[in-house]
Amino acid sequence: MADPVTPPSPADRAADRTADRTATGPVARPSGSPVTATLARVLDDLVRVPGTNYRVGLDPVIGLVPVVGDAVGTVVAAAVLAEAVRNRVPVHLLFRMGWNYLVDAVLGVVPVAGDVADVAHKATSKNLRLVDRAIAEGRRVDTDARGYLLRALGAVGLVLLALLAIAGLAVWGLIRLIGVLF
Repeated sequence: MADPVTPPSPADRAADRTADRTATGPVARPSGSPVTATLARVLDDLVRVPGTNYRVGLDPVIGLVPVVGDAVGTVVAAAVLAEAVRNRVPVHLLFRMGWNYLVDAVLGVVPVAGDVADVAHKATSKNLRLVDRAIAEGRRVDTDARGYLLRALGAVGLVLLALLAIAGLAVWGLIRLIGVLF
């Protein structure tokens, strides 16, 4: 079933452009939380690789620590997904965001190679861009839509459950590996 998304009409967009102007120029549109923007920057784009325009964050480094990396990734995923629900983005975008995090988690299960792949994937930044784009384009589910919160919490819950399952499998595999080695 499709979400009851209320796209802005051309008249609404024209009124918004007029309302967004003041004597000093355009006013910045509201975006996602500065906390989630900072998290995305720190985890995915903290420093520029010298000689390139490519940026790398702490996520791949944290991912090298077996249990801590998965836990930090899950907490950040929950924060960005909560930001999306707070801004009433359509539920199909929540599932798309969840897919990005699941791909990130599956890549992270593979030691070292997964962390290298995590440098390129940048799930947190991708998801924050999805939220910001949905807000900027006015793609919000009508706040009066019955069941939005239930569907959104269900989507977020499924994603977090899958992330926790992958983290649990990674811990189980690490324990088995340690048992085999010693």
